[in-house]
Amino acid sequence: MSATASAGAEAATTDLSDKQRRILTYLRERADEQTYFKSRCIGEALDLSAKEVGTNMQAIEASAEDLDVEKWGYSSSTTWMVTA
Repeated sequence: MSATASAGAEAATTDLSDKQRRILTYLRERADEQTYFKSRCIGEALDLSAKEVGTNMQAIEASAEDLDVEKWGYSSSTTWMVTA
């Protein structure tokens, strides 16, 4: 990531809550290796409920300039498609 893109990504996260920043960090660390994420699995890794993850993903979708986040599926837990 270039210095300009990194600075833009950092500025976008200042408006996020602590939970949202934790979720975004989790996604950024794994987006190069994984594309699909279940709310349930993110929640388990971060000690949050799947509902907390889903509720906060809308803010992440709007602010994460370095990631594309799209709601993908609903079977057994909402699945999110995340691409860097």
